[in-house]
Amino acid sequence: MSPIYELSPKDANGEPYPLSGLQGDVVLIVNVASKCGYTPQYTELEQLYQKYSARGFQVLGFPCNQFGHQEPGSDAQIQQFCSRTYGVSFPVLGKCIVNGPRRDPVFAFLEEARTGSLGLHGVQWNFEKFLLNRNGEVVQRYSTFVNPSDIAQDIEKLL
Repeated sequence: MSPIYELSPKDANGEPYPLSGLQGDVVLIVNVASKCGYTPQYTELEQLYQKYSARGFQVLGFPCNQFGHQEPGSDAQIQQFCSRTYGVSFPVLGKCIVNGPRRDPVFAFLEEARTGSLGLHGVQWNFEKFLLNRNGEVVQRYSTFVNPSDIAQDIEKLL
């Protein structure tokens, strides 16, 4: 069993969200922000979720305010924004820290499993994406500049 399934990050209500419930699914984990130039990627993330969720695909959004303070709202405000502005129906969890000594354990796992550009471990900016196979292994890491629709082919290979 992958160590990621032992983790339970906080959801938007501050309650544990056990990742053990994702066992057997292909998962795309994304650090998100509401006030970023890449925020429109929510549209394509939702499209991927709608297209593949019936086949065992999940998207998890992790709001983060570490990059340019582009996620300043409360968890409730973030939920409302995602729902109203982009029609997001996939889980957007509680605001978290993705870099540094207080980073969420989910990102500690992801960053150690797959380095980013130039071999860097830390998340570089909002909307960095991690694709996990059905065994909870990180098979790919995508920079902010990769549009979610460009990941569809990789998702299909894992489904």
